[in-house]
Amino acid sequence: MIIICPSCKKQHRIDEKRLSERVKAAKCVFCGHTFAIRVDKPGEPFRTPGPPPAAAEPEGMRKIAVSLSKGGVGKTTTAVNLAAGLALAGFNVLLVDTDTQGQAGYMLGVKPKGGLTELITGELTVDECLFKARERLWLLAGGKSLAGVKRLIARKDFRGELTLQEALSPLDDRFDFAIVDTSPGWDVLTINVLFYANEILVPVSLEVMALQGLLEFTKSLASVQAYHGNLDLKFVVPTFFDKRVKKSDEILEQLHSYYNSRLCPPIRYNVRLSEAPGFGQTIYEYAPGSPGAKDYRDLIRKIAANEKLLT
Repeated sequence: MIIICPSCKKQHRIDEKRLSERVKAAKCVFCGHTFAIRVDKPGEPFRTPGPPPAAAEPEGMRKIAVSLSKGGVGKTTTAVNLAAGLALAGFNVLLVDTDTQGQAGYMLGVKPKGGLTELITGELTVDECLFKARERLWLLAGGKSLAGVKRLIARKDFRGELTLQEALSPLDDRFDFAIVDTSPGWDVLTINVLFYANEILVPVSLEVMALQGLLEFTKSLASVQAYHGNLDLKFVVPTFFDKRVKKSDEILEQLHSYYNSRLCPPIRYNVRLSEAPGFGQTIYEYAPGSPGAKDYRDLIRKIAANEKLLT
C-alpha cells in the first residue's frame, strides 16, 4: 500500500497488515508533516484524506520569514536582495533583521542608531526605530543587543512567542511586504519570527548537509504550525548552484522531488554576490547585469506572482 504525504507529495510504501485499525495519523519521514489516515471498514485499504481547505490568504502585508537553522546557506544575502528587489519593483518593504550579527545593515551600507531591540524594549518609538535604507525600503536593524531581547523573551511566563508580533503590529498597514532575516539555529527569537510570519522562504545551499538541515528544520517547523495554522513553507530557494559541481544537479533533483511546486529557480554561484556587501550595495546596484542579479529578479517575479516585474 502507498500513502502520499499531502504536504511534500512524497510516497510511503506501508504494509497495511502490520497496522492497527486504531491508527489515525502518520508522520512523513521526509518533511515531518503529520496527516490523518483512516480505514473505512476492517480489511479495506487505508485512505489518505485530501489536504484541508486552504486557509484564507491574509489581507494586507505579506510577512515572509527567510529561515533555516543551518548557517552559510545565503539567508541574509537572500533577505536583503529580495527586500531591495521588491522595493525596486514598486512595493513598500520592511526588512527586519533578527540576527545578533546585524549584517543586513552592513550589506546595505547603513548604520542605524536604533532598531529591533529598541522597538521591543520600548526605548524608542516605531518611527525612531525605522531606518530608510533605500527608496521604499525600510530597515529594522539587528545586532548584538538582540541577545538581551532573547533573555527578555525567555523570562516571560506566557505569550513569549508573540513578543515580536506584538511589537511589529503597528506596522501591519504601512508596508506591502515584511521580509524577516533570521539567525542560524533554533532559539526563542526564531520561534517568534515563525509566529509572526505567514510564509517561509528557505534558502538551501546545494550540499548534502544543507539538505539534511532542511529536513530537520521542517520537522521542527511542524511544532510551530500546530499552533499557527496560517504558517506555510511556501518557497524553497536553492543557492550556490554551480553546474561544474556534479552534486549540485543531484541535490537539486532531490529538492524537486520533495518540494515540487514550492521549489524556486536556483540562485547560481556568483562572486559578485559576495563582493557587493563590501561596498554596501545590493546586487542590483553593484552588478545589475550579473547572473546573481538576474536570478534574484526571477525569484522576485515568482514570489510576487508577476512575470512582468523588473523586466
